[in-house]
Amino acid sequence: MSKGHRSQIKRERNANKDKRPSAKLSYARVSVQKACFVLDAIRGKGLEEALGIVTYNPRYASTLVKKLLASAAANAENNNNMNRENLYVAECFANAAPTLKRIHPRAQGRAYRIFKRSSHITVILDERK
Repeated sequence: MSKGHRSQIKRERNANKDKRPSAKLSYARVSVQKACFVLDAIRGKGLEEALGIVTYNPRYASTLVKKLLASAAANAENNNNMNRENLYVAECFANAAPTLKRIHPRAQGRAYRIFKRSSHITVILDERK
């Protein structure tokens, strides 16, 4: 059974919510494995250093992560009143999203499956103490 009115339950649930600025990109047309190459390179780095890394990284996922970093930094400045110089990448991860299944015709009437994978990419910033 619930322990109170619906508004009270929501209030308690929102009180435990993570207050760190973040940005999330859903249904990105890049596989989790390829996105993680870029995310592993910036995890724990300062914001400006992370932006420099993804700017000159040739991978396609780096363009997506660069937009996410800029969005999370804007959220930190505008919503949480944080200083841009003190921000760093606290967490970043990619989760699997739905896979598009396509068929490639092969010899003698056979069909091979092609999996076009996508992912949900999340970047969470925090302020250095």
